[in-house]
Amino acid sequence: MLQQQRLSLRSSVAPRGLVAPPAELKVGDKMEDYPDYYRVIRSSENKAVSLSSYKGKSPVVLFFYPKAGTPGCTKEACKFRDEYASFTKKGAVVFGISSDTPEENAAFAKEQNLQYPLLSDQSSILRKTFGIKSDLFGMLAGRQTYVIDKSGKVIMSFNDQFGAEKHVDEALKALGL
Repeated sequence: MLQQQRLSLRSSVAPRGLVAPPAELKVGDKMEDYPDYYRVIRSSENKAVSLSSYKGKSPVVLFFYPKAGTPGCTKEACKFRDEYASFTKKGAVVFGISSDTPEENAAFAKEQNLQYPLLSDQSSILRKTFGIKSDLFGMLAGRQTYVIDKSGKVIMSFNDQFGAEKHVDEALKALGL
């Protein structure tokens, strides 16, 4: 049965009657329509995290960044760090996500004093499922931020490769700050 589910996911047919996800995650989409919303991924704190576990509890700010330790990613991660209290005042949880290993993300988080977990999407499964486009002719992983409300609905989607710090401002606006 598990093998059959894996095959159906690869062929864009979701298991157990779920509707196959749209090509790109957009404002208004329900996360439950994306099977990988339920995927368990490793954090920089070596914990298992499933985004779906926050449904009904907290808004989720999820920012995809290309590579830990690079200048733009460091600016973005540090701006999220500096505004972290504003996010928590709204009850939101913040996650950064990249294809870096949990160990690379842990080192980056420690070096930059990040108080939120960084998630490892080493196979870029979430990046592909959510339809995040690469930049610079496919040479650079896309920089994308989503805000997901408590009900699991996407209320903000923002993409700007070179305006890394703008992602934080847009996420704060989406949360009403």
